[in-house]
Amino acid sequence: MRTDSSPGTLPAREHLPAAPAGTPVLDVVIPVYNEEKDLQPCVRRLHEHLDRTFPYAFRITIADNASTDTTPQVARRLAAQIPEVTTFRLEQKGRGRALRAVWSASDAPVLAYMDVDLSTDLNALLPLVAPLISGHSDLAIGSRLARSSRVVRGPKREFISRAYNLILRGSLQARFSDAQCGFKAIRRDVAQILLPLVEDTGWFFDTEMLVLAERAGLRIHEVPVDWVDDPDSTVHIVKTATDDLKGVWRVGRALATGSLPLDRLARPFGDDPRDRDIEDVPKGLARQLVGFCVVGALSTLFYLLLYSGFRVFTGSQTANALALLVSAVANTAANRRLTFGVRGRGGAVRHQAQGLVVFGIGLALTSGSLAALNAATSEPAHSTELAVLVAANLAATVLRFLLFRAWVFPDRREDDPARAASPSYDPVRAASPSYDTTPFRAGEVADSWRDATVQLLPVRPHDTDARDSR
Repeated sequence: MRTDSSPGTLPAREHLPAAPAGTPVLDVVIPVYNEEKDLQPCVRRLHEHLDRTFPYAFRITIADNASTDTTPQVARRLAAQIPEVTTFRLEQKGRGRALRAVWSASDAPVLAYMDVDLSTDLNALLPLVAPLISGHSDLAIGSRLARSSRVVRGPKREFISRAYNLILRGSLQARFSDAQCGFKAIRRDVAQILLPLVEDTGWFFDTEMLVLAERAGLRIHEVPVDWVDDPDSTVHIVKTATDDLKGVWRVGRALATGSLPLDRLARPFGDDPRDRDIEDVPKGLARQLVGFCVVGALSTLFYLLLYSGFRVFTGSQTANALALLVSAVANTAANRRLTFGVRGRGGAVRHQAQGLVVFGIGLALTSGSLAALNAATSEPAHSTELAVLVAANLAATVLRFLLFRAWVFPDRREDDPARAASPSYDPVRAASPSYDTTPFRAGEVADSWRDATVQLLPVRPHDTDARDSR
């Protein structure tokens, strides 16, 4: 996983600015390897569809992955006959390598790709790219697994596709539904930031890109598609599945160890409603409550196991104190990272010290409950002790959350009014002081788009000079 380059600040979402007449808004890449038979009918069909239905200028780029048949000659012939078609030759195989090369060099603000077999119904192309043009989304994917999708394919491929996406959901917590559909698009300004972080050069390329985009907080738009399996597909299912699983392991390990610099990304959207100051609505309260409840449930189970273990060797009060102490340290560490999003070692000792004060309050509640039980019954049953402790812990949990939120892990973004008023103040970076969040410019081209104020005007491809080779 590439970690040698720090990502830049992702751009704010906005409608694409106006472009000179003839400049393509969309660049559709078709990666091919030894596709001399299917390439010409695919390109002509795609061009006819775009020319008839797409309201902006476009380009079709054939990305040849070191073909050894007559595919390069077919591509050059198509580029000579159709002004909107260009060809790009790579001397190494790899779909990801081809997409990275063409997307990195393209001047179109919206970049897309589709497989040469055109298994996906082309009527989904405009819905795919429209949210990117409008600024609503940052990436878009076709999904064969959506409820309204209509798919024709064999049970073997259906099983492999669904199993793979279940693996992604279970191992990488991916929320997108279909990682393998060869029908995706991305805004170029976003691609400039994400592509340097994507390591894979083969079939796992777009899956890795989607996982990183999702972790970076980008919005991924999904389009249900109609899809018909190509029985003549040359994809080696076993090898592709093996490579994909290796990629899942590599990305999962990088995310688990924190070696990816995604956490250094500032909030990517200047118009994110979560950044707005709204009175009487605590920021992040719902997410924190869910995280706190999950951590609390696991901590309670851990505490009860410890108490049962210590109770074999000592009295109830001592067993309760030891179990609560160990579980409190683990609970504070888990809430620090998972519930309140504090990363790094900065302030960890102070947080644990404050957590021990909260532990003392919990100890007083639970110890007091045990003392009251022992006063009422000389030899209470073990199950009764556990029931009393659970009830006392529930009462202490509410107080613990309030103390964690208001005292141990407070939102410090507005503690310094002078700093908050500074033009260079970034509330997102202030919320994570343990990270180096020095911004990295995505490039002069992306910056110039944000300076534009004119709405993008539709440009029909045939309204431009036919001699424009683009």
